[in-house]
Amino acid sequence: MFEVSQICHAEFEVKGSKFLGYLIPFLEFEEYLCSLKQAHPKAVHFVYASRVMDLHIQESFSDDGEPKGSSGVPTLNVLRGEKLINVGLVSVRYFGGTLLGVGGLVRAYTQSAKNAIEQAKKLGAIQPYCEMLEWSFEVKYAVLQKAIYLAKKHNISIKQKDFLVDFVVLQMCATQKSKEEFEVVWNT
Repeated sequence: MFEVSQICHAEFEVKGSKFLGYLIPFLEFEEYLCSLKQAHPKAVHFVYASRVMDLHIQESFSDDGEPKGSSGVPTLNVLRGEKLINVGLVSVRYFGGTLLGVGGLVRAYTQSAKNAIEQAKKLGAIQPYCEMLEWSFEVKYAVLQKAIYLAKKHNISIKQKDFLVDFVVLQMCATQKSKEEFEVVWNT
């Protein structure tokens, strides 16, 4: 399985309709989808699909008003075929005046997804999937900022901070390697 490390974009036209494909790391997906809707107010469809690893793979898709099965599922099938995980893919469509039909829509949205993935490959943004670990870390208030700084430096996300009387419990998430690097630095 593979992930994407940065947002990648590609576009193409078919029969006057313009398709803008965006491959997005899942942690940025929801926010980026909202920003695309604001940046492209004249676009008619924002079709998307996503795959994320929790205890098992969770998938979602939306045809966003296109005929059922013509856009979201084909986009999801491209993500499955490329074995991508923890990603979202959005295709923004500007209608060009010519109806494409269901078959034409399937081909267009499939191509939009493939183009965004090809761009990601050209940029070296596709990387092997690394399983993320979640753990709790207790830290005294006096060294909280140090812990936050080191977590950021070692690509560890802090999911939650629980402020208790004598210490803070940080809910952290990272790869095994990042966790180990953080622990070595913290314990020195």
